[in-house]
Amino acid sequence: MSKFTRPAEDLTHSAQEYIDLRLDGVKLQTAKGLSLTASKLVGIILLVGVATNLTLVLSFGLILLLGELVGSYAWAAIGVAAVLGIAFWILIRKKDTLFKDTFVPLFVKLFFPSKDD
Repeated sequence: MSKFTRPAEDLTHSAQEYIDLRLDGVKLQTAKGLSLTASKLVGIILLVGVATNLTLVLSFGLILLLGELVGSYAWAAIGVAAVLGIAFWILIRKKDTLFKDTFVPLFVKLFFPSKDD
């Protein structure tokens, strides 16, 4: 290596190290974002599963209770289904507020954290 080409070789070596470090930073940031997203997704799935089971058990218990009071389990089931249908309709009408406005900022924060994090 001559004195003339040494600065260019040092610059090339430094540029390659810089690129490698930036790639490692992107890989780490991606791994962090994906792991946080996966953990949030698993948590949401578990919560939805528990909420579904809870709703089913409570609905069944309410049908039994109302069936005894009304004298007809069929009418009790229709009443409980109507209440759940109304709740479902409200969720559908408010889905943008509940889901999009909640999850989009969450994922933006996960993948693009602020400098304070």
